[in-house]
Amino acid sequence: MAERAERVEQEEIFSQVLRAGRRTYFFDVRATKADDYYLTVTESKKFTHDDGSFHYQKHKIYLYKEDFTDFQEMLGKATDYILNEKGSEVISERHQKDFKKEEGTETTEEVKSTESFTNVSFDDI
Repeated sequence: MAERAERVEQEEIFSQVLRAGRRTYFFDVRATKADDYYLTVTESKKFTHDDGSFHYQKHKIYLYKEDFTDFQEMLGKATDYILNEKGSEVISERHQKDFKKEEGTETTEEVKSTESFTNVSFDDI
């Protein structure tokens, strides 16, 4: 039992939460068995059923120190590209009432089905 308590303490080294509409992002610093640190980023998205009940789908990435520099660089380049090409204004059906979708195009939400996601609970990880 003491081993389990020690593991729980390691998992709570440092955490931040970003709430973004139906999505919540968790940034958690955790420890390896060798007591080095790594980062997990978890996206949790709430889905509501017709009967009012709901469930969460979670997706997690693990980021280790040896990848931090390259990850930050590529994330920066990708976000800079998006902002330079499209600006910071959000353009979407959901955010703009007068948004007109071009004929023959689909939004990402129309293309993705919930079947393409894996439903993972924190207990599974």
